[in-house]
Amino acid sequence: MIRRFGETPRTGQSYKRRPGAYAILLRGAHLLLTHQADPLPEFQLPGGGIDPGESPVAALHREVFEETGWSIATPRRIGTFRRFTYMPEYDLWAEKLCMIYLARPVRRIGPPSEAGHTALWMPPDIAASKLGNAGDRHFVSRLLSGHLRN
Repeated sequence: MIRRFGETPRTGQSYKRRPGAYAILLRGAHLLLTHQADPLPEFQLPGGGIDPGESPVAALHREVFEETGWSIATPRRIGTFRRFTYMPEYDLWAEKLCMIYLARPVRRIGPPSEAGHTALWMPPDIAASKLGNAGDRHFVSRLLSGHLRN
C-alpha cells in the first residue's frame, strides 16, 4: 500500500492518475530546491510528471534540468507517496503518484528553462519546514533523521 499525504479524496470527484519523479539533491550541507511562482508560490523538490513512454529516471533527469538547470547522477529510488490535488495549470483533479529519488547534483548547466521556476540551495532542516507538500517534507525529514542514507 502506498502512503497518502495531504487532502482526503473528495467523494464523487474523479481523479486522473499522474505519475511523477522527484529528487532529493544534497550537496554538502545544502539541498537543491525549486521555487515555483505560479499558480501558487511554493517550494518543491525538483521533478514532475512522467510523459507517456518515458521512464521515471529519464523524466527525473529532464524535470530536474528544466526546473533547476542542474544535471544529476546516480538516482536511487527511496520511496513513493500519493496525494490528491487540483492542478489549476492543467485544470485537472489528479492523483499524483510521486516517486522520490535520492540523487547527486553534478553541475549547473544554466538557469532553469521552465518558466516561473527558480533554483535555490537551502539547509535541509529549513527545507523540511518550507516544502509545499507533506510528502516532500516527510522524505526530507527521514533523510535528516538518518533513516535514509545519501
